[in-house]
Amino acid sequence: MKTGLYFGSFNPIHTGHLAIAQHILNETELEQIIFVVSPQNPLKEKLELMPAKKRLAMVSLSVADNPKFDVSDIEFELEKPSYTYRTLRAIKEKYPENEFTIIMGSETLEQLPLWKNVEEILTYPILVYPRSQKVNIPYPENPLITILETPLLNISATRIRKMLEENKDIKYLVRDEIINLLKFS
Repeated sequence: MKTGLYFGSFNPIHTGHLAIAQHILNETELEQIIFVVSPQNPLKEKLELMPAKKRLAMVSLSVADNPKFDVSDIEFELEKPSYTYRTLRAIKEKYPENEFTIIMGSETLEQLPLWKNVEEILTYPILVYPRSQKVNIPYPENPLITILETPLLNISATRIRKMLEENKDIKYLVRDEIINLLKFS
């Protein structure tokens, strides 16, 4: 099965993540997308992350109504911090029959040179959704990296967390099912 792996902290997952994932399903040969929740991204401060199990629950609730979306907690079982190359090895071992493609935003692509064992990651097809008009590609010679034409959605988890701190309404930015989880954390 052609499977997209959408890695992220999802701190929190928002409608932008879901819209991009659906757009990618509509416009590519992928048959499903698995949201891989990272308990601890090595490039993010641990203090700014909501509890991992809570983020996993929010992703599970957000994707439950789409049969082509799934969620994985495989990184919860792996050594911390979460390194993508280790996750890819574990997922490939668990699902050897699947063909995997990595999904990431352009800001993540720009950080790719900082990742551990990036050479191994670059052996997978990578679909990149732009987060701005200009995308800097650190590996322009790699034929496995594809910059997609996707809607530019200016929704960020950082902004949603700030809005919550300011007691602002986040309706339509996150699924209704998770608003209470966020408000009463």
